[in-house]
Amino acid sequence: MNWRAVGALARKDLWEVRMNKVAWIPAAIVPMVIVVLLPLAFILAPNLFAPSTGTPDPNANVQTLTNLVPSSMVTELHGLNDAQRWVVFSTGFVSAPMLLLLPLMFSSIAGADSFVGERERKTLEALLYTPATDSELFLGKVIASVVPALLLTWMSFVVYAVVVNAAGWNIMQRVWFPTAAWWPLMIWVAPAIATLGMAAAVLISSRVSTFMEAYQLTGTLVVIVLALVVAQATGVLSLSVGVTLLVGAALWAVDAVLVWLGVRLFSRGAVKALA
Repeated sequence: MNWRAVGALARKDLWEVRMNKVAWIPAAIVPMVIVVLLPLAFILAPNLFAPSTGTPDPNANVQTLTNLVPSSMVTELHGLNDAQRWVVFSTGFVSAPMLLLLPLMFSSIAGADSFVGERERKTLEALLYTPATDSELFLGKVIASVVPALLLTWMSFVVYAVVVNAAGWNIMQRVWFPTAAWWPLMIWVAPAIATLGMAAAVLISSRVSTFMEAYQLTGTLVVIVLALVVAQATGVLSLSVGVTLLVGAALWAVDAVLVWLGVRLFSRGAVKALA
């Protein structure tokens, strides 16, 4: 394996994907919604819509919602008032799987732009005649997809933590976020999700003719993340530290199969036939 060739291919793809404004404009809007607007809405909405007269508690129904929290998280809510329970429940529990949309989306964009982008930019023929092997071409595009996806996801996570702690300071009176379960989610599961999006996108983009077609097909993977969101919000699944590690292990197993298939099935002949 010529890692210098792999690195060169990855750097070339990173530069070209960065120039694709059609792809990255939507990708810049979604993180803004998830890491800024969503936590602000969760934290501020109960007070904004509280009655202006009388004494009803805007968080009166919080106990009903927090009953969905599994026993593994009860200790995090112990000793908190209703307003504090709502902040922890909404921004620290329900929102956790939603941030996984970011590595999936970022890696899918870069992966979908890989071979289809080369074809649309009329640079595919030059790429296919480089001395790099098929495996080196594939791995170069893997790196170009996963690395920026992870960096952008972790940057978004930092912004989310700042917003949650700042917006909730008057209620919590301390820096409480992130909780223990968020660390394996970001360090273990997010890379697995990014690799999943990349592997699927690269395989699809080597078989279709347009970037939008590849991106739309890859977008079906969002069902996996949405299933986690629904399961977490309804109490069916709790992304505790242990469960998060197991979910990540399952995703990494799927990733290993997809990457292996990608390396085995990718060929210049198949890609050139679509050029």
